[in-house]
Amino acid sequence: MTPALRLAVWSGPRNISTAMLRSWGNRSDTVVVDEPFYAHYLARTGLQHPGRTEILASQPNDWCDVATTLLADLPADKSIFYQKMMAHHLFGDMYGDWLQQLTHVFLLRRPDAMLVSLQKVIPAPGLSDTGLPQQFKLYQHIRHSTGKAPLVMDAADLLAQPEPMLRRWCELLDISFSSDMLQWPPGRRHSDGVWAEHWYASVEASTGFQQAPALRPVQLSAELQNVYDQCLEYYQPLHQLRLRLPEQ
Repeated sequence: MTPALRLAVWSGPRNISTAMLRSWGNRSDTVVVDEPFYAHYLARTGLQHPGRTEILASQPNDWCDVATTLLADLPADKSIFYQKMMAHHLFGDMYGDWLQQLTHVFLLRRPDAMLVSLQKVIPAPGLSDTGLPQQFKLYQHIRHSTGKAPLVMDAADLLAQPEPMLRRWCELLDISFSSDMLQWPPGRRHSDGVWAEHWYASVEASTGFQQAPALRPVQLSAELQNVYDQCLEYYQPLHQLRLRLPEQ
């Protein structure tokens, strides 16, 4: 029997991570999970995110219990476990052998655009809220512990060429591409976290990947500019490592 592919896709907030959850969740061979460490993150930090009480009640609050579920057997008709992960939900003491049993991918978004979007939900986001330092640290850990460089993908590249990028991603994972990944029915999913009402309005209305807007400079407040400048230390080296199609 071919072992299950456990695909941990580490993103920051306000990326296309939920659209990617829709894309992979539309495959017939795939089961998905939405931000499984969110409740642990809120319990540990005490942060007052929208829907905090409901989130804490909806998931295990102990990260060890969550990690066990990420390694559990899949249904007989499924061979891929797509795990939508938020990098800022991972703390250093959570590193362990369980990470070696996952295939890791890192999903980036240009930090100025991300910060403007994030500020609409979290009024004063800081560097740790972006997930970029955590992505960078985890990337280094996985690369050094496995001897292999994890895949890095940029949201702008995926939105510009969804099918070629997804085909290449599947090829690198040694799995077949499915055209079902390009379109999905609108609406909420049973697999969505209870926080969907606060974050998922756009993706719930979507039926596929939206055309990427032109990359233009984003006007930032002084506070966000300071966070943006800090983000670049982590974003730029990861961005240089991103997947590019052969013709690029």
